[in-house]
Amino acid sequence: MKIFSKRLGLVVLGLGAAWLAVGCGGVRKTTVPMATSFEKSSCTNKVDTLLVMLPGAYSTPEEFKREGFVEALRDNRVAADVMLVDAHLGYYNDKTILERLSADVMAPARSQGYRKIWIVGISVGGFGGLLYAQTHPGELAGLVTLAPYLGERAQSTDIANAGGLAQWKGPLVDPAEGVPRTPNETQLWQWLRGYVGFTQTAAARPPLYLGYGVDDRFAFSHRLLAAALPAERVFTTEGGHDWPEWKRLWRRMLPTLPLQSCPA
Repeated sequence: MKIFSKRLGLVVLGLGAAWLAVGCGGVRKTTVPMATSFEKSSCTNKVDTLLVMLPGAYSTPEEFKREGFVEALRDNRVAADVMLVDAHLGYYNDKTILERLSADVMAPARSQGYRKIWIVGISVGGFGGLLYAQTHPGELAGLVTLAPYLGERAQSTDIANAGGLAQWKGPLVDPAEGVPRTPNETQLWQWLRGYVGFTQTAAARPPLYLGYGVDDRFAFSHRLLAAALPAERVFTTEGGHDWPEWKRLWRRMLPTLPLQSCPA
């Protein structure tokens, strides 16, 4: 976990300040273990798929129930249990988000027999899901990101100025140091670049689904990522960065996800 923690520090350094500039409310204290709550699928038989839901910076996991995310799974008879995780901004600020997800959510899930684990993340929860997929290759069966935070606008502008993610080459190498000059989110974008095209690199990553409002404050970055993904894995809706948009997107995306249904 030391390697993952070091890498996380490079990626999320300054995340708290950036988010506080656009968010509202205070940052809650972290707990060990991370708080979770479980929602059983509507199937009568045991299922082997778990959806791990990560909320936004100042949201609570209960909002996934209040806003109909769990109900939509039951309406669609999806054969998957749900773990609602209280992965709030405090875990990102103290750089323990990956450690706690691994120890408190993923490891117990595997020990309980879940063979396929998906992350469904909203806003900063989408960012956390991407970080987990990046640093834990092979663990996730899929990833749904709704309006994910993807870093500072300056990084996205550099990618756009290069002609998009496919043309972007990443940071320059300092000959004196022999290592990349890595801005905060560059490593994540370099990993996302692996989704460009139908290549072996893209196939080795978990299927990534993206949804966002066209007027979302992070839509500039979302469009850059969308251009690297298959069109059938990108969903947009009118509106900005809030639950009405995310609810519409989730209802549209859910039937397209490669998830099994409860037996008739």
